[in-house]
Amino acid sequence: MLKLFGAVLILLSGTLAGFHQAARFAARPKQIRELILAMQRLETEISYGFTPLPDAFRRLAEQLGEPLRSIFKTAANHMASGNGMTAQESIQRSISDNWKRTAMKTPERDILHQLSFTLGTSDRQDQIKHIALAAQQLKHEEALARDEQAKYEKISRSLGLLIGALIVILIF
Repeated sequence: MLKLFGAVLILLSGTLAGFHQAARFAARPKQIRELILAMQRLETEISYGFTPLPDAFRRLAEQLGEPLRSIFKTAANHMASGNGMTAQESIQRSISDNWKRTAMKTPERDILHQLSFTLGTSDRQDQIKHIALAAQQLKHEEALARDEQAKYEKISRSLGLLIGALIVILIF
């Protein structure tokens, strides 16, 4: 009876691990899409609203879901704290503090990292151009993430179940 309980537990663990990995494959394109929309809103805030960067980031944070909310909110707090951090330093620190909670990968992080060099240091038109460029790059990454999701989401679920079954067979 105890062996059966252990086997079910191992099988369930493997299956849940597979479903967890599949959920990460599904979450990545959604988070990239949300980030693209955030870039478009930021572009609007800067071009039409003449909104200062910390305020624009706060407004974005209010409209976004987690984990992107934390990235923008933390960056806004760093910028407005008055401790002498530049916009670039604030954004980069926020990304390094909150990135682990996202399903996104290194290319998206690099795009935001590159964008941080121009935000707050150049004129409005230059910032708008760089934000639009970042949005275009993110659209490309979203297409790649959707392809990856289509390839690996089902495989992850099945593989989790099969690895759990393999472990049960090997142990018992």
